[in-house]
Amino acid sequence: MATTPAQIDVWRSAPSEIQHLEFKEAKTSYDREKLARYCVAIANEGGGILLLGIGDNLPRPVIGSSAFPNLVATADELFVKIGFRVNVEEVVHPDGRVVVFQIPSRPRGTAYHLDGQYLMRSGESLRPMSEDRLRAIFAEGAPDWLEEPALTNLDDQAVVELLDTQTFFELMKLPYPSDRAGVLDRLRTERLIDKIDGGWSIRRLGGLLLAKKLDSFPDLSRKAARVIVYSGIGKTETRLDQTGARGYAVGFQGLVDFVMAQLPQNEVIENALRKQVKLLPMESVRELIANALIHQEMAMQGAGPMIEIYANRLEISNPGEPIVPVARFIDGYQSRNERLADFMRRMSICEEKSSGIDRVVEQAELFQLPAPEFRAGHKRTVVIVHGPRPFSDMDRNDRIRACWQHCDLRYVMSERMTNQSLRERFGLSEGQSATATQIINATIEAGLIKSDEAVGGSKKYARYLPSWA
Repeated sequence: MATTPAQIDVWRSAPSEIQHLEFKEAKTSYDREKLARYCVAIANEGGGILLLGIGDNLPRPVIGSSAFPNLVATADELFVKIGFRVNVEEVVHPDGRVVVFQIPSRPRGTAYHLDGQYLMRSGESLRPMSEDRLRAIFAEGAPDWLEEPALTNLDDQAVVELLDTQTFFELMKLPYPSDRAGVLDRLRTERLIDKIDGGWSIRRLGGLLLAKKLDSFPDLSRKAARVIVYSGIGKTETRLDQTGARGYAVGFQGLVDFVMAQLPQNEVIENALRKQVKLLPMESVRELIANALIHQEMAMQGAGPMIEIYANRLEISNPGEPIVPVARFIDGYQSRNERLADFMRRMSICEEKSSGIDRVVEQAELFQLPAPEFRAGHKRTVVIVHGPRPFSDMDRNDRIRACWQHCDLRYVMSERMTNQSLRERFGLSEGQSATATQIINATIEAGLIKSDEAVGGSKKYARYLPSWA
């Protein structure tokens, strides 16, 4: 079906350039190599629409494009270049000509590449796909690692001895069955165990959630969370090194309590009185630990979640690079392990609605701490939460990171960052508005935020948006 001008207007009204839409002005021309790269990246993300002749920013006016006058030749050239067919059409909009590229999704279990690069989008730019993302794509259709059996040929007694069924029913807020058959039937219904050849098998997911002892499951013992406490700010002197023993669900609250007990104290002033508080509130610690457990790359062998406590910071890491770009941690969410995330939500361990990182950032602002750091390391995702540090001791990167996160947080709360709100975030006086302006300008130069054009060029009423908004 041919695209209509009305459909163009529907696409233009989208709140942001989402995964399946891309707008380019391209008044007179557009780079053919860049076009091929965008087609590959969008196909790898499930397919979508690329429109030429429309402004990038809201309200996205139709500018009109004279690029690619011969659409048949363009489609043929693209096919030769990228190896799959893209539908190209011209739409005569009342405000100008729009060129529409309808890009199909990659086949399941396959990723497209261009000159050896498997591409994906990251904000306004394109970048090679991470190793983890490629591995996940190529594994599509293969059995889920968590759904495969961890132990087999078990009788009824062995299952209830290996799994903490009592805590499972408590967390699920279900009455405990009157007999063992009812317990096993519920676990089977939840696809945590399976009936096989007259006996039982426990899926890896069942063991990971409910194990009384994770080392009873050879495949899962290395998935236990490890807590390391250091005496100073470096790794030279270890005060404590302990690995969790129980499954993620049945042992979660104990793990959180243990970490809270090890956290260093901060001194804060409240109502003119000094008092000692933990580095982070328990709510934030819960979310960070839950995120690390849920979003780890399960199929990666010999690695598990790690919680490292220093005198001045907390570092939590998990195997696997993030599937959501680091720059979108505050507003984005995608579960790497959907069934694990679903159980953790149903057991009230996490919310699975992208609010956990928001609260961590919000708590950092409330106590005027340095902004947390989110890093995509080598096959690991790392979150670093810092202890108190005066504004004067924060370096340029600390200030830019805090400004970017403050802007993102305000946006997802349907508000806008201003010079005043940033000063409040840092605890700066009205007389330090120039300092706040310098930080805002540096963050704009870093490509992390942008001016809100809805207020025009006014300096007094200037507001700012995340770069992706």
